[in-house]
Amino acid sequence: MLLQQLVNGLTIGMIYALIALGYTMVYGILKIVNFAHGDIYMFGSFLGLFLIDQLNMPLLPTFVISAASTAVIGMIIERVAYRPLRLSDRIVPLISALGVSTFLISLAQKLWGTGTHPFPTTFGSKTYTVGHIIFSQIQILILVLSLILMIGLHLFVTKTKTGTAMRATSMSIPHASLMGINTNRMITLAFAIGSALAACAGIMVGIYYNAVYPTMGYMAGINAFTAAVLGGIGSIPGAMLGGILFGVIENLGGAYISTPYQSVISFSILIIVLLIRPTGILGKKEINKV
Repeated sequence: MLLQQLVNGLTIGMIYALIALGYTMVYGILKIVNFAHGDIYMFGSFLGLFLIDQLNMPLLPTFVISAASTAVIGMIIERVAYRPLRLSDRIVPLISALGVSTFLISLAQKLWGTGTHPFPTTFGSKTYTVGHIIFSQIQILILVLSLILMIGLHLFVTKTKTGTAMRATSMSIPHASLMGINTNRMITLAFAIGSALAACAGIMVGIYYNAVYPTMGYMAGINAFTAAVLGGIGSIPGAMLGGILFGVIENLGGAYISTPYQSVISFSILIIVLLIRPTGILGKKEINKV
């Protein structure tokens, strides 16, 4: 029973981790919280639903096209809603993010209605038993694909020239510019990557719960942001660790204590961790940047 709950928690924790990476990448560079990110995740899920339901597209191309399309949406949002406000007080981009969130929800409701849509795919129904643990196909997909995406992102950021340029930009935008780095391009790339990962998470959640609806990004966004804070917002490994821990804690709390209070338990543990380590588990103390 415990092992099964750990697997279930790890599954949803991987989803939180993918969404949390979008929050942490943007915050790591701009020090702003993109509160529209949860709704980008929702929009990616609806795009996947459209491709499978209306165009009868196989699952793999659905992931690729949805991720690419959502990456473009993220780039447009950065260019229109954030770049003009980059030198404003921090509260201004926050208000802009809330506006973008409202726009995406309203657009989804206009395009697909306000109801809940089932995800029309038979993938995920088959199960496999290992010992006393039952894995569904979609759980295996979530665990494997999420791990591949997270490892790929880590290697991209740490082993490539573009990744090095992104890390330099996160350290200091003015200094990175003086070194010849196109910081605007790096910031746009951060939005694009985070949005693409969120789209993949949205499709997997749609299949996992067999449900997609316009407000699905609200709670998922809050939980993923909390996971990013738990792991240390601004840290990519921290977002991964925080997402996994948050998912496991939430699931164990619901299974062994009380389902209605599972979020209360998770957020309580977050508060305790932040009281002990305000920067999060893997977060570093903030240094003022010139």
